[in-house]
Amino acid sequence: MAITVNLRYKGTDGNALKFAQEMTSSGTVEAIRAEDGNLRYEYYRSLDDPETILLIDSWRDQAAIDVHHASPMMKTIMELREKYDLHMTVERYISDEGMPESDKDFIRK
Repeated sequence: MAITVNLRYKGTDGNALKFAQEMTSSGTVEAIRAEDGNLRYEYYRSLDDPETILLIDSWRDQAAIDVHHASPMMKTIMELREKYDLHMTVERYISDEGMPESDKDFIRK
């Protein structure tokens, strides 16, 4: 059972993109990806709103998220959010272990 969190960062003057770029260039993204239990940590730009960046952040379980939240990287993330004056919305999903047969006809691999 994986837990995936979609975080939408919204700013002004390109600040959400600058935040994601600094997270990457500082090595913070790679450090998070290397944490035990991290399954995915990827940023995406919105086609509808250039001031919004989506982070898809996926973890093995809640215990891995708790360790991540207690890590020194969270201080860096919070400081960068403040630096770029970002606001967030969050959606949290728990994975379904199997895809129904009826959905498989619509997936192209």
